[in-house]
Amino acid sequence: MPGEEFIGEPIQPDASSFDARRLVGGAPDVPRKFRWRQTDFELAEVLERWKETGRAREGGSRQYLRKHWFRIRTTSLDEMKIYFERTARSSRMRKTRWWLYSVLPAPQAPSGS
Repeated sequence: MPGEEFIGEPIQPDASSFDARRLVGGAPDVPRKFRWRQTDFELAEVLERWKETGRAREGGSRQYLRKHWFRIRTTSLDEMKIYFERTARSSRMRKTRWWLYSVLPAPQAPSGS
């Protein structure tokens, strides 16, 4: 069985599949549907969620919430780690906030002999 594979690529959430207004309260809603590499995926369940913090860019000891992480299972039974970046990496990528970090493919059914 293959292990977890690092991806590090953006995903395109289906805007109709989550409530983007939740971000106003500080926490994004995980997209129920998204596209990656021309393939559509659908959320079956959220297995885990956590936050990543880092030092504030202006210095000092203040901590800033950087990312919201989700370990999910899709309806195709793949396990994925996705995250939402609260601050865009650059002005060129200001609309790219959702990323696929890794994939653990669904176990393959044993082939019959």
